[in-house]
Amino acid sequence: MKLTPLGDRVLIKVPEVKEVKTQSGLLLAGDAVEKPQEAEVVAVGKGRMLDNGEYVPMEIKVGDKVIYAKYGGTEVKIDEETYILMDAHDILAIVE
Repeated sequence: MKLTPLGDRVLIKVPEVKEVKTQSGLLLAGDAVEKPQEAEVVAVGKGRMLDNGEYVPMEIKVGDKVIYAKYGGTEVKIDEETYILMDAHDILAIVE
């Protein structure tokens, strides 16, 4: 399945967290571990539409590594993979 964001939305792929060992030796399962806020952009929309019908192009492009707002977006599962669909303004920075 292919997902194409509309407008000024972005689809990002967050790296999967398997498990983490704490300093005290406890193993935390992936669901119990806080997800990173760094991800890779896998799809972008056309951009924001102005009142006159013209589009403002996206600053973010496919392949960019980005930092995103912790509670931004909607988690989406596609073919057993987890993605987040979010508004472009929830992308805080591009990692170079």
